[in-house]
Amino acid sequence: MKSMALTEISDLKINKNPLSHIDVKIPEICKNEVLIKVNSCAVCHTELDEIEGRIKPIKLPVIPGHQIVGRVIETGSEVKKLKKGDRVGIGWINSACGNCVYCKSGFENLCPNFTATGKDVDGGYAEYTKINENYAALIPENFSDEEASPLLCAGAVGYRALKLTNINDKMNLGFLGFGASNHLVLKLAKAIYPNLKLFVFARAENERKLAMELGAYWSGDISESPAHKLNAVIDTTPVWMPVVEVLKNLKPNGRLVINNIRKEDFDKDYLINIDYSRDLWMEKEIKSVANVTFNDIEEVLKIASGYNIKPEIQVFNLDEANIALNEIKNKKIFGAKVLRIS
Repeated sequence: MKSMALTEISDLKINKNPLSHIDVKIPEICKNEVLIKVNSCAVCHTELDEIEGRIKPIKLPVIPGHQIVGRVIETGSEVKKLKKGDRVGIGWINSACGNCVYCKSGFENLCPNFTATGKDVDGGYAEYTKINENYAALIPENFSDEEASPLLCAGAVGYRALKLTNINDKMNLGFLGFGASNHLVLKLAKAIYPNLKLFVFARAENERKLAMELGAYWSGDISESPAHKLNAVIDTTPVWMPVVEVLKNLKPNGRLVINNIRKEDFDKDYLINIDYSRDLWMEKEIKSVANVTFNDIEEVLKIASGYNIKPEIQVFNLDEANIALNEIKNKKIFGAKVLRIS
């Protein structure tokens, strides 16, 4: 089968084509797995973290991609939930042990044996992939393959971040960065909490314009401050500086949720410049999002389907994966980028 694979860690500033065309064998499934013919796979900033070596360890070579939509074409002998022809989605969570204290309490995203799609096992930048049937989610019929793909990570992890804000209706919610994830979270938040005031901090004018078109109350540059303080902020930016900048905009008891697996830089000067009394005092919090649970994926698909929430997308062919990744690296972002595989 055709695939785009990562064979070595590299710097996208130097190597503009980090993924290579590789023909590999179609995966062989075990008794509890299904074989999926991949139709689409959305591109995530986490792929940049893998390529540039911020996420370790990583299986090399590896086929990236963890926002996968396709059809089941073969089932293992013990598969009971899925059948041939089912349209399913695969997210970042590929498996967890099921037995540890985290798994048993609904936090399999924190499982010490958590396995990530497109990192620990091959993902969706290929014509076929496989998955344990317990980690494949049925895709609602009102989404096309390309529309559903970003919901499996940008939507699911964004939805998890939204839950972690502890927000409720009539509060003020901020979005730091406005790419694939936060533009979906804004749509979700607006649907679930219709009286929320939504504030978007983004560097690019086209992102700020999109935010207002989607119903934001205010949008401005990361360095700006709105007239209203915020109850919570969801950060999806790849660097540290915006995190420090936005803290001053939180209300007492406000919470900043950092929705990243890794940050691109670590500039100690920004940490030194945090003003404790202004930025952190009065019981303000900083909380991180770690991975997603399978329940997050199923919930966000159900909610998005019920409200008919669809992402803004740009579609690329599989052999254009390097182009899509470089556009994300160079912050040429408008919604989510999706690879059409077949």
